[in-house]
Amino acid sequence: MISKTKKYLVYGWVLFLFWSCSDDDAASPKDIYAFEKPAHFPDATYTFENNPITKEGFELGKKLFFDPILSRDKSVSCNNCHQQSRAFADSPLHPTSIGVDNRVGIRNAPPLANLAFMQEFFWDGGVTHLDFVPINAIESDVEMDETLVNVVKKLNEHDEYPLLFEKAFGVKEITSPFMLHAISQFTAMMVSAGSRYDKYVLEGTALSNEEMAGMKLFEKKCATCHSGELFSDFSYRNNGLNDSFGDLGRGRITEDEADHGKFRVPSLRNAELTAPYMHNARFLTLEEVLDHYDGGMVDSPTLDPLFKDGDQVVGISLTTEEKTSIIAFIKTLTDRDFIAEPKFRNND
Repeated sequence: MISKTKKYLVYGWVLFLFWSCSDDDAASPKDIYAFEKPAHFPDATYTFENNPITKEGFELGKKLFFDPILSRDKSVSCNNCHQQSRAFADSPLHPTSIGVDNRVGIRNAPPLANLAFMQEFFWDGGVTHLDFVPINAIESDVEMDETLVNVVKKLNEHDEYPLLFEKAFGVKEITSPFMLHAISQFTAMMVSAGSRYDKYVLEGTALSNEEMAGMKLFEKKCATCHSGELFSDFSYRNNGLNDSFGDLGRGRITEDEADHGKFRVPSLRNAELTAPYMHNARFLTLEEVLDHYDGGMVDSPTLDPLFKDGDQVVGISLTTEEKTSIIAFIKTLTDRDFIAEPKFRNND
């Protein structure tokens, strides 16, 4: 028989092992606030050295993201146009952005994911650093219709925000750079890399025959523009939606006629969730998108040469079966973990 002393020693050793394993296995609070680059992704472009992510900064950025205090009449928050269930795109009920006083914008709100890997933002690339992205929405007269100066004033006069900024950044007065840094800490963490496609790449998890066929077709017919693990080359192209341009797109930024009607190639990650499609919300389904490329494109002086053979618009020839397979593959890019991630939910 085992003596009582030996029993206590055995029990103590078991408890020690249990506690040790529990400590190793359980994620510490800091872990969920650490930015991690997926192994198959390119290097991040965001300047984390100027704005390292902390628990306090991330949570403050999240609070600001969901707070309509950023808008003139406190009716519109970032979340109005960027909803987690839609991969932080807008509701299909709002083809283009809806702002204060129900003002209607001219562009579809793009999804927010993998922003830390991008160098330019918006459909026209008019902003070149993530920290400055919120300014466009705040000061747009069809979105939040506010000024940065007045937002900062409201935050300084708020019951909670001064203390939250002090905890996050050690400052006694809120200024716009710290506000923008807080929002960036939240949005830079929106990394979407947990789709079935990612599991196929990283773990060898099988895709169906139709999905594999779709991937091969995609690589042949779509990957010139929708390239790499972010599924975009982030170039600006005219893809034949219109033959004249009320919205100049990239041309609005460069003031070059050669860029009229060109818009950024969007990432196709989570595309299953982010309808309607194109900058002007032209198409409601992925089927409509592929039908457009297969016979629906119109010519114009800036139409991308990829879609032309001499003077003839040729688009991308696709059979019905090929379209079905490509869409099956695109759906493997849906990241259900991303849209369900608790740390992105509104806590208020």
